Amino acid sequence: MARIEGQVVIGRPAAEVFDFVADERNEPKYNPRVLGVRKTSPGPPGAGATYEARARAAGRPVTMTIRTTGYERPKRLDSVTTMAAMDVRGTLTFEPVPGGTRLSWSWGIVPRGWLRPLTRVLTRIGDRRERASWDALKRFLEGGAGGSVTGGGERPAGPPARRAGGHGQGRPVSGASRTEQAGT
Repeated sequence: MARIEGQVVIGRPAAEVFDFVADERNEPKYNPRVLGVRKTSPGPPGAGATYEARARAAGRPVTMTIRTTGYERPKRLDSVTTMAAMDVRGTLTFEPVPGGTRLSWSWGIVPRGWLRPLTRVLTRIGDRRERASWDALKRFLEGGAGGSVTGGGERPAGPPARRAGGHGQGRPVSGASRTEQAGT
């Protein structure tokens, strides 16, 4: 299993960063590679919550399922992202530090089929996309991209709406962050 790891300090309280990230439906607000996310399980975000996401990877839409496997508010989130090309298992930690929250990520990627020999390349791409994704989250939460910081912005996981501009990023090379990595 290849690993993608990193961290970023976000100038917001840990509970606020945790709550925003824990609801996968928020990812399209800061990650233009994520075309849409919908919650597929009842209840609030938490252990056992599931989501369906569509992300742009290699110019094509990729569908993935994200399952929250661990939820320790406001310290830790664990998840599994499954898509046709790979699985991504990982952890996000939220540590209060002077000036905000240190968000750390650690993703294990397991490519399938013809992608398996490309694991090293996928890891390098995933490192860049993850960094870009979490840096975009930092800008968003610190006030760079208007809108509410709380609540899940439901955007359908169906065909993407046309948008101008944007940049690429991702969580673990999967769920475009993790979500988008899938279709690198």
